[in-house]
Amino acid sequence: MTRILLVDDHAIVRDGIRRLLAERGFAFLEVASGEAALEQLAGGACDLVILDLNLPGLGGLELLRRVLKLHPAQKVLVFSQHTETIYATRAMEAGARGFVSKNAAPEELLAAVATVLAGGTVIERDIAGEIALQGIGENAYLRPLTQRDIEILRLLAQGNSLTQIGDALGIAYKTVANTLSRIKEKLGVSHTADLIRIAVGRGLTDLG
Repeated sequence: MTRILLVDDHAIVRDGIRRLLAERGFAFLEVASGEAALEQLAGGACDLVILDLNLPGLGGLELLRRVLKLHPAQKVLVFSQHTETIYATRAMEAGARGFVSKNAAPEELLAAVATVLAGGTVIERDIAGEIALQGIGENAYLRPLTQRDIEILRLLAQGNSLTQIGDALGIAYKTVANTLSRIKEKLGVSHTADLIRIAVGRGLTDLG
């Protein structure tokens, strides 16, 4: 039987997805945090992980990175409240096999699950259309940033110190400081306060 792990901190969302997938005969596991997801996967791989980006503690994108580092073949479908193209782009660049927003119809989520399980990749139709048409614009400003850059900005904007960011990501204080300097160069700003303003203004604090 196909095993699916849902990682979402909202019980009502987990309940709805459980009902939807159980009707199709899937075996269903659920956790409310990134840390719990890592523990679950350490005990045995699942056929598919359905991952929310907004998680307490360990953020969704960082969790995605860690899962794929430990389990490179793991299939992950991101299921997010966000419809902005930057979220889909970053998730797919990080190794997700699919991206569907919580605004999607149940049939579209089920189709995405089937596609990813079959070895394909998928992005919600409306979001994929926006990505295809997107040339320059608001999101293009952030394109020089790597996934790790985005995660550091997110943690910085949430009020974490450089030491706390390093601890959260498992990297040295100096590495965090050097990365922030490179981010400033990429974005053309001089002060850490500018980075925080950009991160908040572009919604990166919600990427967790």
